[in-house]
Amino acid sequence: MAENIHPISDSILDRKNKEQLLNQKGLVVWLTGLSGSGKSTIAQGVEHKLHQRGIFTKLLDGDNLRTGLNGDLGFSEKDREENIRRVAEVAKLFKETGVITICSFVSPTIKMRNSAKRIIGDVDFMEVYVNTSFEECAKRDVKGLYRKALAGEIKNFTGLDAPFESPSHPNIIINTTHQSIDESVENLLNSILDRIN
Repeated sequence: MAENIHPISDSILDRKNKEQLLNQKGLVVWLTGLSGSGKSTIAQGVEHKLHQRGIFTKLLDGDNLRTGLNGDLGFSEKDREENIRRVAEVAKLFKETGVITICSFVSPTIKMRNSAKRIIGDVDFMEVYVNTSFEECAKRDVKGLYRKALAGEIKNFTGLDAPFESPSHPNIIINTTHQSIDESVENLLNSILDRIN
């Protein structure tokens, strides 16, 4: 099979050309944290703020991609790893066209996030840990998932009967228990602007 594959990467316009056209640098901002921690809300807020500043972005969100590109995957460890692998490959494509790509995924293990970082490239990977406790997320229960998981209706639920491994060295930690969404968005926005300017 491999002998039939002939990549044309050396003859297509490179990242530098795309970044010059957009007048910005590509970057992947990877938000990780428990379901209900505030990842998607913060990601949306930051995307809007960047857009208002004339910065071209793409938001990749876990629930959205699981209805399309990753609709064939379940929630076993193997499927979760494949979910993150595919997302990282897509994020890399956007990054290489100069787009600020914001990824909002539980991505519960260090192994998964390291895999994403390897695919995207360490220099272009900004890990954001939305650090909100299981208890706080369960109290919010925005999607009703915690109620179902605690009742035994959902198996392999991250933080309950499936592990969540906190990042050891994230680029930024956001705690939505002690910070409002507006403060969290502003905090992340400033970190991104520092990184791309």
